[in-house]
Amino acid sequence: MMITVLTAALVYAATGIDYLVILILLFSQIKKEQVKHIWLGQYIGTAIIITGSLLVSLGVVSLIPQQWVIGLLGLLPLYLGVKIWIKGEEEEDEGNILSQSSSNRYNQLFVTVTFIVLASSADDFSIYIPYFTALNTTEILLAIIVFFVMVGVLCYVSYRLASMKFILERVEKYERWLVPFIFIGLGIYIMLENGTFNALFSFLK
Repeated sequence: MMITVLTAALVYAATGIDYLVILILLFSQIKKEQVKHIWLGQYIGTAIIITGSLLVSLGVVSLIPQQWVIGLLGLLPLYLGVKIWIKGEEEEDEGNILSQSSSNRYNQLFVTVTFIVLASSADDFSIYIPYFTALNTTEILLAIIVFFVMVGVLCYVSYRLASMKFILERVEKYERWLVPFIFIGLGIYIMLENGTFNALFSFLK
């Protein structure tokens, strides 16, 4: 049992570390009362990834081509980055798309975070699926519990780092370029990593 706990923690750490920079950026961009929406989005996104990986590992569903599912989700951070970049000089308060999303009546910040998590999940699926295949039912349940505990740890660490004066000052100083750069870069990386551009070019030929 202890081996399962340790391996599950290592598996999540190997995949979850990719979210650290993104979460730090997100936490630094929102108000304290909006923090819960980032936590919720991270948990929902992770739950969907775990469920999908588990279903594939059990043979319940077939793995859908990444370039059309995960790859196209890369359009979301790409869109957010471009929108923040374009609107950044119009009004400083409106330049923060995350605050806008969370303040509207639909309270959509957690939805945005959920889709960003899913868009970044290609590596997660490639590791979780074979990992779950090697476990029995009890070990799978234990691993899932560990994963959710690790999500909390990741969010807490990211929040604390984003609250540090040195980091917060740097983000605030360069957010006009830093935020769009990270989101646009993330979107392009996701689509390149999943072969989405090649698939689209082939489709258009």
